[in-house]
Amino acid sequence: MPPLPAEPRRHPKRIAIIGAGMAGVVCARTLMQAGHAVQVFEKSHAASGRLSTRQTPFGSFDHGAQYFTVRDARFKRALATVPGVAQAWRSGPWVRLDAQGQPVAAKTAARDTHWCASPGMNTLVRTWAQALADAGALHLNTRVLRLERDMAHDSGWQLVTVPGDGTHLSTVAGFDAVLLAIPAPQAAELLHTAAPAGETLVQSLKKVEMAPCWTLMLAWPNADPTERFGPRWHAVRSDHHRIAWAARESSKPGRGPVQRFTVQASPAWSQEHLEDDADTVVGKLTRAFSDISGIRAEPTHAVAHRWRHAKTLKPLGTSHQWLRGAGLGVCGDWCLGHRVEDAFVSGLELALAVA
Repeated sequence: MPPLPAEPRRHPKRIAIIGAGMAGVVCARTLMQAGHAVQVFEKSHAASGRLSTRQTPFGSFDHGAQYFTVRDARFKRALATVPGVAQAWRSGPWVRLDAQGQPVAAKTAARDTHWCASPGMNTLVRTWAQALADAGALHLNTRVLRLERDMAHDSGWQLVTVPGDGTHLSTVAGFDAVLLAIPAPQAAELLHTAAPAGETLVQSLKKVEMAPCWTLMLAWPNADPTERFGPRWHAVRSDHHRIAWAARESSKPGRGPVQRFTVQASPAWSQEHLEDDADTVVGKLTRAFSDISGIRAEPTHAVAHRWRHAKTLKPLGTSHQWLRGAGLGVCGDWCLGHRVEDAFVSGLELALAVA
């Protein structure tokens, strides 16, 4: 991780962080190394956020973020602490397809190197989160329902949480600050429960616009992995009305050889079909992928995943927000854009502001 304040604060804070994606984990580690007592609450079964990887009998699928860039010097230094995790994705020329699936342009040289975590995109966040888990500071399968003023002291906060099985409510108290590292719409919902202290942040979050994304995972385990299967491209951006992106998973570093693709629907199509059932989405996107890829064979594995808040259409415009007097803050890629690196910078800079 990047250099941190050399000396712990004389009066360490007890800080709750909601969300264990890139922004939340970076924020938590930075504050913990600065001497604060940090507790991270994550509703999912593992730390990763949208740097997620799904394991199947046919190999892994990066069904969230597909790659990342390394432009910020602090991000570069942080990656150096986990040698071998970040590897360049040698995917060859990137192709763009028109609405009919025909190539309209190809990048022979990308402006940035595209990097992947190996053996899956979730490896990077999970590796950094291990220090939190070892310290007993990472609470998985724990959804935060409400933020409330701590009954013991008015200036503090307590969280009302529920485990993944929804069996009972718990209250975790004694926090000097609560930092939300979750998508802007979800952050706004929780901050409403912290009224009136959270209303300033709620108003600022109204400017953020995020789009959903349906992601399709396809595998053909019977196809020969040593021969070209389907299109010549390994990664493609598409103007097809249903599909915005597709990638051959086996072309990424450290992945298995089974022929499989991850397909991401366009923001507009995902919004239009947001509440469709998964089987319907699988059928529609599989047919669209067949149109742009030329693959007519039926996949053995076809599963869809819905991200309600995926791509940032209109960012907050600042790396984070921190209300010191209220002890409330927000961070996430959506503060600056939609890149993995945006999430890293946002979490880091909120932590430095709080520390």
